[in-house]
Amino acid sequence: MSWLIQLVVNAVVLLIIANLFDSIELTGFGAAVIASLILAVVNIIVKPILVILTLPATILSLGLFLFVINAITLMLTAWLMGSSFVIDGFLWALAAAVIFAILNSIISNFIVDPLVKR
Repeated sequence: MSWLIQLVVNAVVLLIIANLFDSIELTGFGAAVIASLILAVVNIIVKPILVILTLPATILSLGLFLFVINAITLMLTAWLMGSSFVIDGFLWALAAAVIFAILNSIISNFIVDPLVKR
């Protein structure tokens, strides 16, 4: 059940990011849920491979290169979604990855976790 809550939280965060930037387009909540599902699958399959391949860069950057990996997974998700989810460039994906991490952490820690632990 917690994966479903996290899926909805990710969809809401994607919608917030799409509303913050003009260079990121998302057609609606349904597309956000599908993008969230695709992003979860990409994070399960592709992200571990990218993390292992870029481990030296991640260590040298003290973990900041993980934002680049997150941006790559966002770009891959946008590519798989087609015209429903569009990111205009890598720098926008990088900015979205940073904001996605911050908003997801805030929503999960301060809203979802207290509700689930009741």
